[in-house]
Amino acid sequence: MKDLNALMQQAQAMQQKLQDAQAKMAETTAEGSSGGGLVTVALKGPGEITRVAIDDSLMVPGETDILADLIVAAHADAKRKLDEENGRLMREVAGPLGGMNIPGMPKLF
Repeated sequence: MKDLNALMQQAQAMQQKLQDAQAKMAETTAEGSSGGGLVTVALKGPGEITRVAIDDSLMVPGETDILADLIVAAHADAKRKLDEENGRLMREVAGPLGGMNIPGMPKLF
């Protein structure tokens, strides 16, 4: 029975760590850019866009396709960085169990 209590305490501690990591992930930010920094996109949490910065030199009539492509590329760069940081946070929580594929358990990352 003592082992069961210890296991329950470990599970509760792990659950708290997971909740703390999820709260951190919700506040995590990342910034991506494209076109040599002419377009910058900032993301927060699961991918919410919080800011888009576009250099004035890109505001050319008839060149909207280029601008659109640069925005998409900057968003992809920011999303990749955000996902890397969130993955790092989850690996910290999971510790040695992070890379394990346990049957019946969802793979976290």
